[in-house]
Amino acid sequence: MLGGRTKKRHRIFVAPLLAGALLAVAACGTEPGTALTQAPKPPSPSTSPGYSTPGSSSPGLSSPASSSPVSSAPSSGSGSCAQLAADLSLDEQIGQLFMAGVSVQGFTDSVAARFADTRVGEVLLLENSQAGVSRIKELTNRIRSASKPPRGVKVMLAADQEGGLVQRLQGPGFDRIPSAQQQATMSDGQLARKAAIWGKQLKKAGIDINLAPVADVVPSSIGTANEPIGKLRRGYGSNPSTVAAKSGAFIAGMDSAGVATSVKHFPGLGRVHGNTDLEQQVVDSRTTRDDVLLKGFQQGVKKGADMVMVSTATYTKIDPDNRAAFSATVVEGMIRKDLNFDGVVISDDLGSAKSVTWLPAGERAVRFLIAGGDFVIDADPSSLTTMVQAVRVKAKSDPDFATVVHQKATRVITMKADRGMADCD
Repeated sequence: MLGGRTKKRHRIFVAPLLAGALLAVAACGTEPGTALTQAPKPPSPSTSPGYSTPGSSSPGLSSPASSSPVSSAPSSGSGSCAQLAADLSLDEQIGQLFMAGVSVQGFTDSVAARFADTRVGEVLLLENSQAGVSRIKELTNRIRSASKPPRGVKVMLAADQEGGLVQRLQGPGFDRIPSAQQQATMSDGQLARKAAIWGKQLKKAGIDINLAPVADVVPSSIGTANEPIGKLRRGYGSNPSTVAAKSGAFIAGMDSAGVATSVKHFPGLGRVHGNTDLEQQVVDSRTTRDDVLLKGFQQGVKKGADMVMVSTATYTKIDPDNRAAFSATVVEGMIRKDLNFDGVVISDDLGSAKSVTWLPAGERAVRFLIAGGDFVIDADPSSLTTMVQAVRVKAKSDPDFATVVHQKATRVITMKADRGMADCD
């Protein structure tokens, strides 16, 4: 019993997909009605300088397997959640695969109409707000009212509520959350209790998902030179065991409050210099498939994280030809197989992040789904319709991909059922 409720886990069984869907990476859809063609490839990533880091192996991770695309998804063994997904229209299934971003100040009638038209299943509140719990609750109620979820499935609302410089929701009713660097000085028990309090505040405001914790390990030799994590004090430190323990405690606390979590940014942004939101080519030339710095993600999965978020950096020792979010080796090989994770895999932002803007918006979404991901975060509302239409075109022209869409919708709905947001019973 956690937080006064029993958390029911709907078991997801994993099965290989049809070969036709697995080999479709080179044929990703762009705009509706256009041919599905090979996407342009960006310039070869430059090599990042090497750094002295902890050991190169980690218990619990298997040796690298083939890098060929191997997709997996819930089978009919998922029971009534699979049936609920099957009862949805194609547009409703596709909507479950998108988390659309919206400014806390920018939920206009036009944005509301776009969300309704695309049937988005998840919405992410962007930018910082001092509005407080009551006013954010008013906003989340408006978003829910304006959305058009299918029968039996609710819209989930999300926020980045890590702490420190990345605490989007503040003001009356929200505690000021310390940075992860400060959280790391707490005992595991104390951090779990604090996270439970912060989670209850989110639930009171109508937030169902906290896109946290950060499980990236920043080596002490890099420190604040690491733009996305170290400079912003978003990490739990340079010791993989500490990062694992604190990530697990944060997840446990949020879970007890009924808030879903996402461990991020797999397979880690701790060794890079650049920020994927701001730079086209962010490259990690050190991290390996069985790296010790993956320990935080391992622990996050063991502690019940609902989601794993995949970064948009390139990892030359894992898959030098693809951003992690577009890599079957990363998603299917490392997350599904090595970590044995059968939950929801989400992307880091594929809407406005500089690291993916070289690729047409529609192809970003299709490539991520083909690589094995389950739903796309799009922080740019103007590209949402294009992405959704590209997935629709691909699904209508490729029966195998349509099967993939159904299976991914099943996985998302299963997560929602675990959180009381879908009626699979």
